[in-house]
Amino acid sequence: MTTGTVIFLVLLLLGVVTAWKGIKTVPQGWVWTVERFGAFTRLLHPGLNLIIPYVDTVGRRMNVQEVVLDIPEQSVITRDNATVAVDGIVYYRVMDPAKAAYQVQDLTGALAALAMTNIRSVIGEMDLDATLSGRERINSSLLVTLDGATDPWGVKVGRVEIRKVEPPENLVRAMNLQMTAERERRATVMRAEGDRAAAIQRAEGEKQALILSAEGRQQAALRDAEARERLAEAEARATEMVAQAAAGSGEAALRYFIADKYVKAFEGLASNPSSKLVVVPMEASALAGGITGAMELLRGVGPAGDGPRPAAPSAPQTPSPPSPPPATSSLPGVGAWNQG
Repeated sequence: MTTGTVIFLVLLLLGVVTAWKGIKTVPQGWVWTVERFGAFTRLLHPGLNLIIPYVDTVGRRMNVQEVVLDIPEQSVITRDNATVAVDGIVYYRVMDPAKAAYQVQDLTGALAALAMTNIRSVIGEMDLDATLSGRERINSSLLVTLDGATDPWGVKVGRVEIRKVEPPENLVRAMNLQMTAERERRATVMRAEGDRAAAIQRAEGEKQALILSAEGRQQAALRDAEARERLAEAEARATEMVAQAAAGSGEAALRYFIADKYVKAFEGLASNPSSKLVVVPMEASALAGGITGAMELLRGVGPAGDGPRPAAPSAPQTPSPPSPPPATSSLPGVGAWNQG
């Protein structure tokens, strides 16, 4: 191999190395820093970039995509001295690669340590119940704190999520017992309230029933009073009409009216199916006299237009012997009928 060939090969190799050092291809989602003799000069963005070989070098390769950082699990003591195991995740993104590369030595470690410290601080101010039910509050507090603390690093924290809040096993058993007792208490209270409401409803129903019954009795009494009043008015009118008829026709019409009522009352007593033996004390001569007077009144009134007929002169009456004592007979007077 000749000297010219060796020199050519050396120059070729030097050109390849120089091109490799001077031409840089940055992938999408990444930003590289350029250092000149150890000092930061500029940034290389995604694509083909040229730097001065042997003078400029690539310093830090920064990922500008959103990164998910796992927060290691740790034991945290709440304000009421309960120990819980907590872990979570942090979503962050590098907004200023130069600050993220040179303002903090280990960005990932610094973010993890900062998140763990703030988790202990936030949960330490809360009770166990508030810690278990207030994850949104914890996430919001951590987000505000971490975002403010990482701003000088050129990092934007977009989201913080507490993934697990787990108390010890003995505390979980005690909480389950407490929850069971609380639910039983609520069920007892609800049953008592239901019984109370049912008793009130029953009492209200009985009250309304009594009120309606009293109102019904009142209305019935009013109707009875009105009926008796109407009946009394009818009786008064009937009595007045009878009095007017008696005034026009004399005592004969009155005797006829009384005899008719007397006979109807007697028939009602005699036709009663519930009695086997009916004893009606009365004078036979009175009944006969009433019937005789009624017959005479009918004979004394003629056809329409004819006046009353003159009554025949009555024969002289001899005094009647005293009436015998009441006996059981089928004749008028004091009688009894066996209605078997």
